[in-house]
Amino acid sequence: MALDPMNELAFYTLAGAPDNTRDLIDEVARAEALGLGGCFVSERLNVKEAATVCGAVGAVSQRIGIATAATNHNTRHPMVTAAHAMTMHHLTAGRFSLGLGRGIERVSKAFGLGAITTAQMEDFVGLMRRVWAGEVVVGHDGPAGRYPVLAMRGLEPAHIPMTLTAFGPNSLALGGRCFDAVVLHTFFTDETTARAVAAVKAAAERAGRDPDHVRVWSCFATVGDHLSESARLKKTVGRMATYLQAYGDLMVATNEWDPGVLERFRQDPFVAGFPGALDHSAAVDELEHVATLIPDEWLAPAAIGTPQQCVEAIRGQFELGCDGVILHGASPLELEPIVAEYRRTRPAGVFEHLVANPGGCSERRTS
Repeated sequence: MALDPMNELAFYTLAGAPDNTRDLIDEVARAEALGLGGCFVSERLNVKEAATVCGAVGAVSQRIGIATAATNHNTRHPMVTAAHAMTMHHLTAGRFSLGLGRGIERVSKAFGLGAITTAQMEDFVGLMRRVWAGEVVVGHDGPAGRYPVLAMRGLEPAHIPMTLTAFGPNSLALGGRCFDAVVLHTFFTDETTARAVAAVKAAAERAGRDPDHVRVWSCFATVGDHLSESARLKKTVGRMATYLQAYGDLMVATNEWDPGVLERFRQDPFVAGFPGALDHSAAVDELEHVATLIPDEWLAPAAIGTPQQCVEAIRGQFELGCDGVILHGASPLELEPIVAEYRRTRPAGVFEHLVANPGGCSERRTS
């Protein structure tokens, strides 16, 4: 029997590079049984296309909130994205949040899509909200593109929460200004996390919004010591190395780390010559070598160790101002002892106001 939901906790389905997309069926069932409140869906353009995965999660779930974190606004026509979100909204009885992100610039350019800008995302959010509200948008010409007509006829207007995966100051400000929720990046230091939360909330306030109505999610690597050593290595060193491959300069600048360490990482002959993402293809002995290139303090912002140690670290994210914590990089099966310990020591009356939708406002909302 499923336990009462804890809407302040979430997980990513099909974390990393899954062997079988159908694994999500068991993952979602276990997550609901454990009482995890949210299921986030990341997108890789292989066997993790976000719209398909979201539909599957919606079909096999009963109460868990669902959010893309993230897809990119420029990979589909706006009406395709609007219809995807509206379909998910109806399929799940309002449990879905459309989550956007900038993506990896070099990958976008390689696909001929171009870099995503803040102005494009802000314009796109406005288009989605207008279409979902039942407006017929005629002759739009803005940063998100030129469209003669955008419209969704014959439906009741809907508010579908929107979520932004945010990294740098422009994205954080955008999240506070016009999104319903913000997902921070993995391996943010405590100082960076607190600064990011403050930036989102301040931007919301400047825009005349209630900052308490913008949910900020910590994306917190959760790697208990009950996992095998090889699994822990992949979920920490492998994952960090892949981030450094993809956008190391931004990662280092955001956390105010030593850029010289990043340069040595990049110049390492093995790393420089490795074809693809290290967390996907590198062998254990190769990751052991990569571990010598990454300082321990870069991997420290995570829930690591016994269930009690992991829960203590998770609670620390709430103390930094986060409204929710995504237990990142682990399946519900791998999270079971940690979630059980969290539930055992969960404070009463603190999070009960949170709704299942990861981008949804709390039930304390009065307007």
